Amino acid sequence: MIASLRGRVVALRLDAAVVEVGGVGLLAYATPTTLAALRVGEQADLATSLVVREDSLTLYGFADADERDTFEAVQTVSGVGPRLALAMLAVHTPDGLRRAVGTEDLAALQRVPGIGRKGAQRIVLELADRLGPPTAAVTTGGAPAPVADRRGEVVEALVGLGWTAKAAEDAVATVVPSDAGAVEAADVAAVLRGALRVLGGGRA
Repeated sequence: MIASLRGRVVALRLDAAVVEVGGVGLLAYATPTTLAALRVGEQADLATSLVVREDSLTLYGFADADERDTFEAVQTVSGVGPRLALAMLAVHTPDGLRRAVGTEDLAALQRVPGIGRKGAQRIVLELADRLGPPTAAVTTGGAPAPVADRRGEVVEALVGLGWTAKAAEDAVATVVPSDAGAVEAADVAAVLRGALRVLGGGRA
């Protein structure tokens, strides 16, 4: 098992990063929020989970061990594979998922592309005793400070997670109005988190 990566980021994609460790470039899939915090040429320190299949070895990277452990826990649910588990963490934080499961908030779980009502019910039933209670208090911070024009990157990331372009554009516009100025690279993660909160009804 590869439990973590620490090395220089040599490439970034919308869905993954390549991190060089000991001269070897390792591709790790990650959520848009995690990827937005990485910079090519700078060091990355990711918690990781290696998914082994008969025909592939796929690495997933996370901002911390809690995200990785939650990613692995939700895959114990019938019908939830690594891609859907990653989408769940793109929409909700680990504590957001704990709250949704603990309060049986099916609507919150259904905000994840690919999860319908029956799937949400199954997640609540099968994860009830596995995720535990939230580890931190709920915060209700305001929208990110006005920034801007990497808006297109945020919209692309949201579309890649399953939302329509219209829904993604509307969510980004809610977080950063068109007259607020340009979204800079350093602010992409904040704008993305804000858009996910909008699309997830404030529970991301």
